[in-house]
Amino acid sequence: MIWLTGDTHGHFERIEAFCREKQTTVDDILIILGDAGFNFGGGVRDLALKTYASQFPITIFSLHGNRENRPQNIPGYGEGTFCGGKILYEPQFPNLLFAVDGEVYRFGGRNCLAVGGAYSTGKEYRLARGMGWWPDEQPSEKTKRRVEQLLDARGWQVDMVLTHTCPLRYKPLEALKPDLDQS
Repeated sequence: MIWLTGDTHGHFERIEAFCREKQTTVDDILIILGDAGFNFGGGVRDLALKTYASQFPITIFSLHGNRENRPQNIPGYGEGTFCGGKILYEPQFPNLLFAVDGEVYRFGGRNCLAVGGAYSTGKEYRLARGMGWWPDEQPSEKTKRRVEQLLDARGWQVDMVLTHTCPLRYKPLEALKPDLDQS
């Protein structure tokens, strides 16, 4: 089985309960559409979360969010393949996999393009409090060109786009924080 969820922000208690309830195995896949919480700041907290989540009987496939460092910027990550696309992972956590922007993965017979990242409206808030922020939280122009080239080569045909944020025309205006500059 394949399941999708949004941001977990490092709170995996509901994922652990879900695995118990559904009696999952490592052959099952949980896709976290960014901000999983594994690479929020490096150090002891991230290691503890990875150790905890890696014990769940499920494969966790995460997109890059805007509140976590990209795996390619963190020493110790290696490359591999999963469901037809390139992934990043740490050998000590073989069931915690990270999508690479612009890769196409085959899930449940469907071609799924992964593009993580987003703009952080709370950048200044996070920086003022010593929380993580990374200049490459959004896809780079190079990544965007690579994705467009890939889509051109495929005749703009994929079954699904997995992303951390929605297209601007679907921006949930009712969910915006009034005290943050959204420009």
